[in-house]
Amino acid sequence: MRVSFLALGAGLILASMPVASDAQRADNDILPRSVTLQKQGEEAQHAGDLDAAVDFYESALAADPRNRSAIIAMAQVARAQGLPGKAISLYREALLLEPNDVIALTGQGEALADKGALELAREKLAEAQRVCKTDCPQIAALQKAIANGDAKRVVAAEAIAPKPVVATVGTSSQN
Repeated sequence: MRVSFLALGAGLILASMPVASDAQRADNDILPRSVTLQKQGEEAQHAGDLDAAVDFYESALAADPRNRSAIIAMAQVARAQGLPGKAISLYREALLLEPNDVIALTGQGEALADKGALELAREKLAEAQRVCKTDCPQIAALQKAIANGDAKRVVAAEAIAPKPVVATVGTSSQN
């Protein structure tokens, strides 16, 4: 009987001790298991195994849903797989965690440009320029993506523009 009171007392003491919850941890205090899984995802991505990379990134997020770097990495893989809509959504998740993340802002802008949403891409460019006070290479990449999107739009407009009808001058045989 005495052992159970001791165990109960120890349990109450442990239960009353403060623990670091997700809300109390700093944004950069990502759980080590999540960081390890993310690094494995990066290795798979660099090796060209995008499916394995996604698996590692998803596992990293299961270990710690606040791992913004893993979310951004998944978005980059989605773009590489030709899935700009999925990339846009993933970048949005990263921006919910940190609205001033230049990599997420410009990445989402590039994915929007991939989809042809150039005005929204320009808005992301303006946000990124506001946030980035120094030289940010990501901004140049977004500017290039927008320029490429503009070039595609011009070519597409030329392809569907009506062509003038050229009348051929022929001879009539009226006597």
